[in-house]
Amino acid sequence: MLVITPGEPAGIGPDLIVLLAAAGPHLPLVVAADVDMLSDRAKMLGVDLHCDDHLDQPALDAGRLTVLHTPLARKVAPGLLDVANVDGVILALDRAVAGCLTGAFSGLVTGPMQKSVVNDANIEFSGHTEYLASAAGVDDVVMLLVAGDLRVALATTHLPLAEVPEAITRDLLTRRLRILHAELADKFHVADPKILVAGLNPHAGEQGHLGREEIEVIAPVCADLSAQGLALSGPLPADTLFTPQRLQGADAVMAMYHDQGLPVLKYAGFGEAVNVTLGLPFVRTSVDHGTALDKAGGGDIDSGSFVAAIELAAALTGH
Repeated sequence: MLVITPGEPAGIGPDLIVLLAAAGPHLPLVVAADVDMLSDRAKMLGVDLHCDDHLDQPALDAGRLTVLHTPLARKVAPGLLDVANVDGVILALDRAVAGCLTGAFSGLVTGPMQKSVVNDANIEFSGHTEYLASAAGVDDVVMLLVAGDLRVALATTHLPLAEVPEAITRDLLTRRLRILHAELADKFHVADPKILVAGLNPHAGEQGHLGREEIEVIAPVCADLSAQGLALSGPLPADTLFTPQRLQGADAVMAMYHDQGLPVLKYAGFGEAVNVTLGLPFVRTSVDHGTALDKAGGGDIDSGSFVAAIELAAALTGH
């Protein structure tokens, strides 16, 4: 049984859940959210929604939804952020994580969060990935985006570009390549995963003339892990790494920073891509887009990534 959190209540997360319920979820899932907020959004979207709290027997029929009621402080206005509701948003996420850790839920699917309003509420939050690692008590996690056969992992996630070179250490890159390799084998059932590792600098540093991170960090890590049996190729120039010929036979790419790897992946599959957090003691997937505050409550949204996130979570949990 999966658990879903809508993320920012003023965004399209609730819309995605309501539209899913209208079509019929067709697999057991529970939504951790405010019942009144979901009911109000359903009325705006013209959906006849019936919510219950029968967690032991989640609703599967169209128009029905099983909800773990987690109240918000104030009524939600689509498109309008409200700091007062942040505690309720975080509580829903914490309850979902707690259920995953106890085994009550087999996996977590998250709607998009609005980082700015969470930080405005004086809660340090750089993204789901980092928050879930702390909540689950694990030392490290890896963000992986999946679009069809293309899988792109990130060595660093939500950092200012100026901080990336210092953040990429031998220890960090070794940990995250190990996590990526182990999870490809364990969760994705890839035998002997083959991973392409990007360089940080243009032309992978041009033998040190365009930067030394490849020589001093990335190449030594790739060599050490390759000697231990991991199938790694790198550091490779990022501008040619994503060509079809280079990707042929590869199971994943490790990019060094957010906007090195994700523009390519989202160009290849935006609206159908899925964000996966590797290294957690449970499966977590999410959408590949933001809160789309301007579209909340209007019904004109694409549910493709949300549906793909649910389907991938179900597949990875064996359901």
